[in-house]
Amino acid sequence: MGREWDCGDPANRQKWADASTETLRVLEGKWKIIILCQLFAAHGPLRFSELEKLIDGINQKMLIQQLKQLEADGIVEREVYPQVPPRVEYRLTQIGIALGPAMQALIEWAEMRRDLLQA
Repeated sequence: MGREWDCGDPANRQKWADASTETLRVLEGKWKIIILCQLFAAHGPLRFSELEKLIDGINQKMLIQQLKQLEADGIVEREVYPQVPPRVEYRLTQIGIALGPAMQALIEWAEMRRDLLQA
């Protein structure tokens, strides 16, 4: 998506500030980015127990809380299968998948920043 970065226009600056604030609110916290990275890497749904094993240091309560927030924001969808024992899977929604290029850009920026600071 091409964008004209006319920083001289105060209306544009306010729209960008609002959009950035909303984006950061959706992704805020230590765990949401890690959860999203695991779901991107999986290229498909992951069971709750798989996510829990993949994310070192997260507890069940925090994982549930973060997944509920991502679900409420339309980034992740939850599917419950009616079986015993219960099976719950999480996958990225279409809007979640659309975060891919932005996530990759953030990772590349973080690596560049780290390399510059270490030099």
